[in-house]
Amino acid sequence: MTVAERASRVMHVITGLDTGGAEAQLLHLVSARRRAGANDRVVSMIAGGDLRGQFEQAGVPVHDLGMKRGRPSLPALLRLRALLRRFKPQMVQSWMYHADLMALIALRFSGRWEETPLIWGIRCSDMNLKDYGRALKWTVRLCARFSHLPDMVVANSEAGLQAHHDLGYRPFRSRVIDNGIDTERYHPDRELRAEVRAELGIDPNVPLVAQVARVDPMKDHQTLLRAMEKIPDVALLLIGLGTEKFDGRANCYGLGRRGDVARLLPACDLIVSSSAYGEGFSNALAEGMAAGLPAIATDVGDAARIVSDSGRIVPPRDTDALAAAIHELAFEPLTFRAARKLHARTLIEKRYSVAENLKNYERVYAYLV
Repeated sequence: MTVAERASRVMHVITGLDTGGAEAQLLHLVSARRRAGANDRVVSMIAGGDLRGQFEQAGVPVHDLGMKRGRPSLPALLRLRALLRRFKPQMVQSWMYHADLMALIALRFSGRWEETPLIWGIRCSDMNLKDYGRALKWTVRLCARFSHLPDMVVANSEAGLQAHHDLGYRPFRSRVIDNGIDTERYHPDRELRAEVRAELGIDPNVPLVAQVARVDPMKDHQTLLRAMEKIPDVALLLIGLGTEKFDGRANCYGLGRRGDVARLLPACDLIVSSSAYGEGFSNALAEGMAAGLPAIATDVGDAARIVSDSGRIVPPRDTDALAAAIHELAFEPLTFRAARKLHARTLIEKRYSVAENLKNYERVYAYLV
């Protein structure tokens, strides 16, 4: 049975289409299904987004609801209800809290509740909601209260599913589907290593650690920066929205938001994730490993399962432990480092491929349809 015969019309509802882990996973999924003949559509609550053009290039229609970030909108809800009535999807899949709640309400009042399965998406683990506004707190509480209504809740990490159970989620059905990593796009490249380092003015011989993350309390850049102060003979490359403000610090290169992360990673020696909480399945960590970079990560979300025995896992917010792990792997004997690089990439190829991710979603679609 082909993809199109199983579920040819899935409507995906997501908060926005800026660069991010959930957005990238949605792009992989709908692009692959489009190539297989499906007629999916994407509904973005917020207009625009860095990735919108890539969805459209893949032939996937994108609709905007015209919402302002952080502001509820009855007209947007009515627009989504109208899209559901017009498109008549075989299934609705929502991504992240606000989209989950919006999709639930719109579908419930669309007249298609009985015939259209709804899948909710969990993309994080133990979020510290104190670091965010009231709107998010209330959205999460409402999602927990109504979590028995979707036909299935899909999490991208085991830690995320458990954390939401602790928050009060009681889904009728649940699954864990790991993220899929594009190992053709993210791969080692010796020529790029020399080219990018020359371009950025980084010594070709200095060990270089990369972190790909927006500046956010969850990502805990401050612990990483303090750890790097303890190892001045190692350089740090920061990529992500807001990281440009760290550029110019001793042994630190802050590039801000970039669209060429796959090109930048081969210039590095290690990938790090210093998150204090909230990570589910870290795309950035797995993409770095696919590029042949051994990983050092805090024990948050499913990081330990992703990294396995290829790198190091340290406690969150532990500056000394993070510095020690980075120093250890940065100055390993070359033969050990080469073996570790190969092992990191092989783990991603075997366990977290885009093809496996697609297959697991298709199984869920087939089951619900």
